[in-house]
Amino acid sequence: MRWLATVFTIQVLASLVEAAIMNITDTRGVVLRDNLKRYAKAHYLPESHSFDPRDGWEPVNISNMNYKYLASSHKDHSFHKALRRSSQNNTSAGVRTSRHREKHTKTSNTTTTTGFLGTVVSSLASIFAGCMGKGPSEGVTITWYTGHDLENPSCWSNGGWAPTDKSFVGAVTLDGWTTKPQCFKFIELCNGKTCIFIRVVDTCAGCAKGSRHVDLTKAAFSELASPDEGVLTVQMRQATDPDNWDNDLWGPQTAKS
Repeated sequence: MRWLATVFTIQVLASLVEAAIMNITDTRGVVLRDNLKRYAKAHYLPESHSFDPRDGWEPVNISNMNYKYLASSHKDHSFHKALRRSSQNNTSAGVRTSRHREKHTKTSNTTTTTGFLGTVVSSLASIFAGCMGKGPSEGVTITWYTGHDLENPSCWSNGGWAPTDKSFVGAVTLDGWTTKPQCFKFIELCNGKTCIFIRVVDTCAGCAKGSRHVDLTKAAFSELASPDEGVLTVQMRQATDPDNWDNDLWGPQTAKS
């Protein structure tokens, strides 16, 4: 009879462990969804943070510009044309992540503590993973665009996806900015200590040649300032890729992201 009691005890423990793992898995799904939502909002640097020029920080202007709908494969705001004319002599003006499918299998009598702890560690790791700013920063001009300008982002040769006003992506100067962020890279932009992460998905032919200019979607710009604002001061630096993915925010993943 003692062995029957032992078997019963093992079965009860196995059921409790299975229930705990299922709860962690469900909780992880909620955490991942909430984790992605944070990329659609500005984040804030600590009060103790300082923009030290020795670290590469410098002030630049950002603005919202009028829009253009020319029959061209590139973006060319009318305001950009005026900007080019006024700045002809001054040109200084994101690991591919696989979609995880949770496989739920019934826990057998041989379920071990190691497997349970592994699930806990994996769940906790997903909470803290994500985009992070890195390296020195540089000054950039930023604007925002909408409507037909969102169509056919040049980083994809075959089209098939276009951002919306709610996406967190941007276009960078087409020519002359030799150190510009490349297609599918993530960058961090900060207006004061209010910051956002965006993904580069397009080029901006209307931005002055050689200028450090990032054209943003409306939602991204709005997290830094009101779209009604004119010129602002921001900072830009590279950022790591997110571990979890949202197609609506950043577009499809690629081998280069």
